[in-house]
Amino acid sequence: MRVYRVALYPGDGIGVDVIREGVKALKALQDVCAGFRLEFVEFDWGSRYWRRTGRVAPDDYLDILRDFDVIYLGALGDPQNVPDHITLVPLIQMRQRFDQYVCLRPAVLLPGVSSPLANKKAGDIDMMVVRENSEGEYVNMGGHFKVGQPDEIAVQTAVHTRKGVERILRYSYHLARKRRKRLTMATKSNAQKYGMVMWDNILAEIAPEFPDVKTDKFHVDAMAMNLVRCPENYDVVVGSNLFGDILTDLGGAITGSLGLAPSANINPERRYPSLFEPVHGSAPDIAGKEIANPIAAIRSAAMMMDFLGESEAAALLDKAVVENLTAGAVRTPDIGGQATTVEVGDDIAARVRGLK
Repeated sequence: MRVYRVALYPGDGIGVDVIREGVKALKALQDVCAGFRLEFVEFDWGSRYWRRTGRVAPDDYLDILRDFDVIYLGALGDPQNVPDHITLVPLIQMRQRFDQYVCLRPAVLLPGVSSPLANKKAGDIDMMVVRENSEGEYVNMGGHFKVGQPDEIAVQTAVHTRKGVERILRYSYHLARKRRKRLTMATKSNAQKYGMVMWDNILAEIAPEFPDVKTDKFHVDAMAMNLVRCPENYDVVVGSNLFGDILTDLGGAITGSLGLAPSANINPERRYPSLFEPVHGSAPDIAGKEIANPIAAIRSAAMMMDFLGESEAAALLDKAVVENLTAGAVRTPDIGGQATTVEVGDDIAARVRGLK
C-alpha cells in the first residue's frame, strides 16, 4: 500500500471552503482506487492563527512541512485584519525555501463552460503557463526609506539568475515536447534591459537544443493582448514570476472563471514537498457563504495525484469534473449556476464513485 502524507493548509477566506471539498473528492478517490492511502494533517495557519498568536504561522512551520509528501493549500489573505504582505509570506517562503521553482497553471476551456471570448468552444483554449516560481520579481530584495514623509522612497529589485532561467526554460521545452511542440516566452526586454535581456539571450542559447519545438517570444503586454485575441495559438507559455502570475489570471478569465483554474508549485527533483493550490485568492467577501467554486481546488488535487504517480486516480478525478461541467445541473454562480460549494463537491465525489 502506497501511503502519502498530505499537509492541509486551508488558510483564509474561501480557502477553507474549497479545501474541504477537495478533501472530499480525494477521499472518494481513495475509496475507489486500489493501492494508495492518503494521510491528512490539517494546520489552521493564516488569519485564524494570527488572531490567537499574532503570527500567521509558527516559526518552525517550514520544518513541520518538510517531511510531508505534498502540501494542499486553499488560499491566503485576510486584508481586513492582516496586511497581505504578511499573510502571503508563508506561501512565498514555501515556494522559495522548498525550491518549488516550477509553477504549472493550465488554462483550458472545459466542456460545458462558456468563455467571455466570442466563438470559442471547448478545446479551443488549451495552454500550460509555466511560471518561474523561486526568484524574479518576488524575491524580498529592496528597502523602504523615510516612510510617510514627502520624500518617501521604496526600492524593489527583481533577481534573475542564469541557473533559474535555464532550468525553467528547459523544463518548459520538455513539457512542450509532450504537448503540441510549441513554446512561447513572455519577455519585456525593450524596457528591462538587464534581467529580461538575459532571459532573451538564454532562450536563444537553449532553443537549438530543441529543434522539434517551435519557439517564439512576445513582450508581455503584447502577450496579454494575444491571449484575448488568439489564445488558440498558444501551447506552453513560460515567463518570470510576475509575468506568469499576471498572465494566468487572464488565462482563468478567458477560460470561464478563476474558480476553475488549478495550479501546482513543483520541486521536480523531489528533495522537498511540492504544493498544490487553486489560482484564485481568498475572496473574504464570500467566505462561508457557500457560493465559492471548488473546482479549481479539486483540479489542483488531481494535479497533486498525478505528481504523486497516481495517474489513474488523477484522470478519474478530471473526468468527474468534466462530467459535472458537461451536465451543467450542479454549478456555482460564477459559471451561471445556483448550487452551493458543498453541492458541487458532493456531485463530483459521487461521480468519482460512479465512474469505477
